[in-house]
Parts: sequence; C-alpha cells; structure tokens
Amino acid sequence: MADVTLGFENQLWDMADKMRGRMGVKDTEYGNVVLGLIFLKYISDSFEERYNELLEEGDGFEEDRDAYAETNVFFVPPSARWDFIKKSAKLPTIGQIIDDAMIAIERENKTLKGVLPKTYARQELNKQVLGELVDLFSFNLGSKEAKAQDILGRVYEYFLGNFGSTEGEYYTPPSIVQLLVEMIEPYEGRVYDPCCGSGGMFVQSAKFVKAHEGKVDNIHIHGQESISETWRLCKMNLAIRGIDGNLGQENADTFGNDQHKGLKADYILANPPFNIKDWGASKLTDDVRWKYGMPPEGNANYAWIEHIISKLSPRGTAGFVLANGSMSTAQKQEVEIRKNIIEEGKLVDCIVALPSNLFYNVTIPVCLWFLSRKRDNRKDKILFIDARKMGVMETRKHRILENEEIQKICSTYHYWRDGKEEYKDEQGFCKSASLEDVRNTGDYILTPGRYVGIEEQEEDGEVFEVKMGNLKTELFSLFQKSHELEKEIKLRLEALKNEG
Repeated sequence: MADVTLGFENQLWDMADKMRGRMGVKDTEYGNVVLGLIFLKYISDSFEERYNELLEEGDGFEEDRDAYAETNVFFVPPSARWDFIKKSAKLPTIGQIIDDAMIAIERENKTLKGVLPKTYARQELNKQVLGELVDLFSFNLGSKEAKAQDILGRVYEYFLGNFGSTEGEYYTPPSIVQLLVEMIEPYEGRVYDPCCGSGGMFVQSAKFVKAHEGKVDNIHIHGQESISETWRLCKMNLAIRGIDGNLGQENADTFGNDQHKGLKADYILANPPFNIKDWGASKLTDDVRWKYGMPPEGNANYAWIEHIISKLSPRGTAGFVLANGSMSTAQKQEVEIRKNIIEEGKLVDCIVALPSNLFYNVTIPVCLWFLSRKRDNRKDKILFIDARKMGVMETRKHRILENEEIQKICSTYHYWRDGKEEYKDEQGFCKSASLEDVRNTGDYILTPGRYVGIEEQEEDGEVFEVKMGNLKTELFSLFQKSHELEKEIKLRLEALKNEG
C-alpha cells in the first residue's frame, strides 16, 4: 500500500470518505458507487485525449469507433462523456444520467457488457451528495501522461485497499500479492485464480512481466468469482489496465459451477476464503477433483487445495494463502489428504508462515502454500520458511511486509528451488526438510516452526552466574515495587471509603 501520508490518492480518499455517511447507502455499497465513477472518469478521459488527437488530424474520424479501437481506447458516446456528466452534477436526475451513461458505454463496447454498475438512480442514494462526488473527480486519469504514471492504478488500488480495510473480503493486501507473484514468477503461460476477487493477482502478474521486460500478451488470464459485484469489479480492474482476461460467462461458485472445466494452468495464484463450512460437499461426493481424498463437509480449506491441484498443468506451479490450521489440522480426512499430497503427489514444495495483522479484516496469522509439478530435483524435500517475525506495523492494526523482506523470502526459495549453492539452512528462518522429517511428525504436520528451530541468540559475553544474579536482583526490586503500589492503592481506597 502506498504511504498514506503522501500523494493525491490520500487527498481524494479523505474527500470521498467524508461523504460516505451522507450518501444514504451501506458502507459495503459505497465502494461500488465510488469505483464505478472512477472507471467512468477514466474511460472518458482516455476517449477525450484520443478525440482531440483525431480532431487535430482533421480527417473527420473523431466519431469513428474503429479509430478508438485501434488504440485500445473505449468509445464513449456524447451522453456518457465526463463533461456532460459534470454539467449535470447539480440536477436531481444525476443518478439516472449516470446509469444511462453506463448503459450507453456498454452498448458501444461489447467487452464491457453487463459489467458496469447501473444503480445510481436508486431512491436511497442521496443525489446531492452524488453530485458533490462527481465534482471531486477533476483530475485527468486517462491521459498518456497519467497512464505512464499508472495514476488510475494507484487510485484504484488505494481505494480498494481502504474499502478493503472495512469490507475487504475481495481484497488481498499488495505485499502478500507481490510475495506470491514473485515466488512463482509467472513469465508466460496460463495464469488462474479460482477466487479472483477484484483481480489483484492478475494485475500484479502483469506488473511482474512488465518489470522483467516481458510481454503481457504472453500471459493468459483465467479467473472465477462468486459474488456478482466483485466479479464486475474485477472485469473493470482488468479493463482499465488493458488486460484481457477470461472470467467465465458469469459469476459462479467455483466448487458447484466451475467456469473453466478442462483448464490446466501453468501458474495458479489464490487467496481462498478461510474455513468455509457450507461449501456444497454433499453434492460433490463423487467429484473427480478429490483425487487425494474427500474433503470434510465442515471446512473447505482442503477442497480448495485439491481444486487447485486439479487445475495444474504437467509443469504447473501454485501459490496460495490459507489459514494456519491447514498446516497442522488433525481432522482425519484432512490428515489423509495432506499425507497423500505429500507422499503420492510429491507436490508440496514450500510452506511459508506469515505474521498476524497482514489482512485488513482479520488479525489472525496466515500461511502460504506452494505446490509444484516441477520437482524432479527435490521430490524428497520440502522447504519451510518462518517469516512470523517479519513485517512492520503500517498502522496500529495493519502490518505490511517490506520489499527487502519479500526479496529475502523469494531469493531463499529460488536458491533452494534451483539447487544453487547460495541456499543455506538458517536456524529460526528456513530449513530444507526431508520427507522422513515430515513423516516423523505423525500427522504430516507442515508448520515451519517445527522444522526451522529457534533463532540463534547472540552471546552477550556475560557470565551465567552474574547474569542470573542481576536478574534476581531486578525481580526482587519489581516485587518490592508491587508491594508498595498495593499498599498505596489500599490506603487510597480506604480514604475514599471514609470520605463517603
């Protein structure tokens, strides 16, 4: 997440957030209102710049749809252009005007059909506040200069992150997304996310490819999302960045209505919802995805693991987030699946334990699983990384992983994965454990702390007897202070009693 003390993102958020309580809708719906307007402003700005270029050329193509399509710019009809929207901001019909603009844009651009929000005319939405919100968006999001600086991306991620801090079921914090992507390195091939939320994994994958001087066209996006509003949000997020993705025909439950049957992905990235109880197990008892055992009805964690495995190509790699319980659960069915994945599948490549407070809406610590079918040189080994002491508190409640920490985790894994001599076990941080080590735990436990040991402490050179004596003296001093405070409290309570 960007530094909240810098940039216009924070200023815009502060202004928009002040209107949240006055808008007349639930906080969980406000995000869709704002992000829909941001999207509308972006495509209008992009259109406007291209329109002026065509006007200067003087060939009369400024209203020609093909002249925009050839430069990957959405065509925006007159009634949906931002100038028209802003001039109408004070009208009581502004909600209907925005809905009509969204409909007109979808009609002109087939890739956006059924994607844009069209709920601005609803009665409960305060139209005066909506008009004020329109007036806020005065900066240019779609110019070439803005695109070069990824202005829209910064605003979009910033707003998603801030909405994610209160609603965030669809938002994976950027530092975790960055870690997952840089660990599995999706340079080219099919990238799949079975619970893609707002599309953060895809956006970061595209950034990764660009940063390594690759071509974004070399990765092919496949995703699925069950919540309709979030599915549309993801489509908008990809559209504004020019990423072509297949998100299925509709929003749908991944277990009950797989939108990508037959897909074999080279890279899988995911942050499945934790510990879901009602996931439809009773209707899927004979599903071919349960190759390593039937997941328990009361928890979907291992259903996600097996679904992900079923989508891996013969050389595929997966990295995903799970609740910590997945590493050591003693539930009979889950132990059996874990054993089979490790022994029969030889799929578990690396497990990373992360610190708490990384997510906006949950404080519990989580872990990362990395599975791979490309394990010819390490089939009898699993790398364990304990990163629980990493991260810095960005706010009182939220922690982020710093870039140096992400690079340390990634380089450790890559050195180990590639068999390079730079890899070394580091007590308290990483350990390349044998399958025999894992078997000896009894239940095939994958908790990194069990393998990496306790971090070595630097010797301070103080003789043990002297150190123990000093500690005793300090302890007795604290006891004495405790007794004195206890007496003082009793005296004050007695005085209060007498006064009463």
